Parts: sequence; C-alpha cells; structure tokens
Amino acid sequence: MATVRTTTNRNVWIWSGAGIAVALVFYFVHMATRTTLPVRAAVVERSSLKSTTSTNGIVEPVSTFEAHAPFPGVVKAIYVHEGDKVTTGQLLLQMDDTNARAKLATAIAALRGAQASYDATMKGGTREEQLALNGDITKTQMDRDQAQRDIAALEKLQAQGAASAAEVAAAKDRMTAANNSLGLLEKKKSGRYDATDIAHSKAALDDAQAGYVAAQEVVNQANVKAPFAGTVYYIPVSKTEFVDQGAKLLEMADLTKLQVRAYFDEPEIAKIREGMPITILWDALPDSEWHGHVVRVPSTIIRFNTRNVGQVLISIDDADGKLLPNTNVTVTVTTSDIASALNVPRDALHTEEGKTYVYVVKDGKLHRTPVTVNALNLTQVEILSGLHEGDTVALRTTNGQPVSEGVAVEIVR
Repeated sequence: MATVRTTTNRNVWIWSGAGIAVALVFYFVHMATRTTLPVRAAVVERSSLKSTTSTNGIVEPVSTFEAHAPFPGVVKAIYVHEGDKVTTGQLLLQMDDTNARAKLATAIAALRGAQASYDATMKGGTREEQLALNGDITKTQMDRDQAQRDIAALEKLQAQGAASAAEVAAAKDRMTAANNSLGLLEKKKSGRYDATDIAHSKAALDDAQAGYVAAQEVVNQANVKAPFAGTVYYIPVSKTEFVDQGAKLLEMADLTKLQVRAYFDEPEIAKIREGMPITILWDALPDSEWHGHVVRVPSTIIRFNTRNVGQVLISIDDADGKLLPNTNVTVTVTTSDIASALNVPRDALHTEEGKTYVYVVKDGKLHRTPVTVNALNLTQVEILSGLHEGDTVALRTTNGQPVSEGVAVEIVR
C-alpha cells in the first residue's frame, strides 16, 4: 500500500515538472520570436511646470500678548473664554489686588512727601519756616532803623556835651550788628540750600516717583486688559486659583496676522528665495488651504530633532482666524513655475555616461535622441532641446523587456 502511494506522488511531481518546463519553453520561444515590444508612450507637450518642496512648520502670531501674574496671589475673576474675540482695552482677567492697592497708597503718600520736601528746598524752606524768617528779617530791619535813629540823636547830644563818645560808639555797634544780622537773614532767604541739598532732594523725589509708577503698574497688571483687538486662545488658570508671581495668566493674538516658521532640510535651502509663493495645510481642517510667501530665508543651519534644517519665515496672506497659534502645519513652496514649458514624464528619461536621452517613437520604431533638460520635479521634466511639441516618446515596456535603438514597438494605452 505504501509502495503504491509513493509511486503516485512521484508521478505527480514528474508531470508537474514537465508542465512547467513546457510552459517555460513556450514563453522563451515566444519572447525570442516576438517582433515588436509593447510600450507605453507620452506626447511631448507644453504646459505649466511647477517644482515644489514640502516640509513642516509651526504657526506663530505676528501680534501676540501674554499676561503674567505681577505678584503671587489669587485669580479674582476671568471675564472671557478661550476662542473669544475681544476689543482693545477690554477687561479680560482680574487678580485680587488688595495688597497691591495698599502698596500704591503708601507710594502715593511717599511721593507727596518727597514733592513737598523738594518744593520747600527750591523755595528756601517750608511755609512756616519762610514766615518765621520773614519775621526775623522785619525785626532786624526795625532794630537797624532804631540804631540809625539812636546814632543821629546821640551825635546831636554829643555835640551839645550831653552824650559821651562811648554812647555814640555803642549805638554804632548796634547798627553794625543789625546790618550783619540782616545780611545773614537775606542770604538765608535767597540761598538757604546749596546744590548738594537740592540734588539730594531731587533724587528723593525721583525715587518716590519711580516707586509710585511701579506700584501703579502692579495694580494695572492685576487688571488684565486687551492691548489690541484679537482672540483669546489660551487661559491656563481658573477663578480663585492661587498663582505664583510670573505665572502665565492668558495668551491672545490677532489671528488675522499670522506667520509660519518652517523647517527646510539643508539640501533644499539653496532653492528658497524671498517672495516665493507658499501653500499651507493643516490636518485638523483638511478641506482648507492657506497661502503665503517667504519673508525671510535662513541665516544659519540648526539641529532640529534628527535633522539639519534652516528656519524659513513665511507670512500668511489669507489668515482667516481658523488657524491657531502653535499648530503644526505642512507648507509647500513653489521653487519654480514655468508657464509654458516643453515637457515629458520623467519615466521617458535615460542617462548614460552623464548624457541624457529619450527614445522617440517614429514609424513604429525607437530612435535614441539626446536631450537637454532643466527644472526637474517629481513627475515631469522640462525639455530645453532635442524634442519638439507633438513628438511621441517611449516610457517603458509593459512586459519588462529593455528598450534599445531601432526596436520595433507597439504603443499600448
């Protein structure tokens, strides 16, 4: 029984091998006797020929605003939501500013005191000091006038022998003392403080003014207002939440003024020029497309993840508020755009020893024709010389056979 089964299996393998051998013989005989090769072909034509390159990029707002906590404290109120459009000056968020206002009041008091001190320095003293000084001057003037009268009277009496020389001298001494005192008082009134005193008083005033401005700014920052019209797109805090000084409170931007920072690989950078047109796609909105242009080309090469890239800045010309900051997008730059280029598919090209050629189909045969090419893209190539519009060029055979000069071909569609 085992012998019969073995014999049967051997016969199956023998007949299978014979069938395969016969099929191979027929195939090679067919290929050897075939007189024409089936080829696909294309007609040389003129059309728009674009060359593009694509990469990734990140959307950035041109006009952006970030609010940060001016002091550690509690978020008192939030008046907007993410996605809200706001106007210039609109109140967006408020922190509890009780302590900030107390410090502002202290700063105002210090400023007023410094201002009064400076005014007094420039005027020669406070109002009370000025009144006291004027009183002293008036009293000294009266003493001087009385001394003058006493001198005149005593000199008359001395001439009559009724007053002594000592009395006249004493009156003159009082006159001299009064004049000296009056001179000192007048000098004190006009120049009580020297340049050093004035500079010190001015410095104290400036310091108080700076303290007031800083305290006022803290209060202003506690009440976050929109510096321009735009869209609030990020609020990382919530009402009654305690935040540290410097913590981010919200971000807003004008979403109609956006740019893209694109990262082009090093070999592509030489093709990029300012003003080149750009198309922008975002996976989140696959049916939408935005357009822009290159505004700044790379000035250096940086390491980005595992790539060596140059950063290209792109201005978005038709931002409509749908693109959001910090989103990842795909950008495609048109590096060349020839309106009416004579072109053929890249499949038609052959290269040998640095020379490029195509096979022109003429009278049912292939004719090797040298060509000069330019502006390659992924699918088409511009022909500068060697072909004419309307020529037919071979692309490839449908049976995988190689093409060569003079071979008869049959064009298949």
